[in-house]
Amino acid sequence: MADEAKKDVVMTKEQEEFVKKVESMSVLELAELVKVLEQKFGVSAAAPVMVAGAGAAAAEAVEEKTTFNVELTETGANKIQVIKEIRSITTLGLKEAKDLVDAAPKVVKENATKEEADQIKKKLETAGAKVTLK
Repeated sequence: MADEAKKDVVMTKEQEEFVKKVESMSVLELAELVKVLEQKFGVSAAAPVMVAGAGAAAAEAVEEKTTFNVELTETGANKIQVIKEIRSITTLGLKEAKDLVDAAPKVVKENATKEEADQIKKKLETAGAKVTLK
C-alpha cells in the first residue's frame, strides 16, 4: 500500500530536494527541525486526539506498549558523567552529546524496546540524570 501511495504523489523538484535533505538528517536533527517548525508556524506535530467509545478505550487500556522513547528530562549534578553515558548509548560525538545534554529535556533514543529503554534509563540515572520513558 505504501508503494501505491508513492505512485499517486507528484512532487515538484523543490519538494524532491527537500525530501532528500530530510532523509539525510539524523533523528536528533529531525526532532530539532520539528520544534523549529512548530515555533515558527505556531502549530503542533502531535497527532490529533479522537474521542473514542467505551469499547475502544477499553481495548487501548488492555494493549501493552512495546516501544518507548527515552527522554533525558534533567541532567543532574554530574553533567560530565551524563555526557559520557549519552556517548556510550548513542553514536554521537562529544559536541553533539554535550548539546543534547544541555538541551534537556530531550529524547535520547526513539522506539526502543522495553528492555533497551530500561537499560538506558538505569545507566543515565546511575550517572545522576533524570529520565522518563514515553
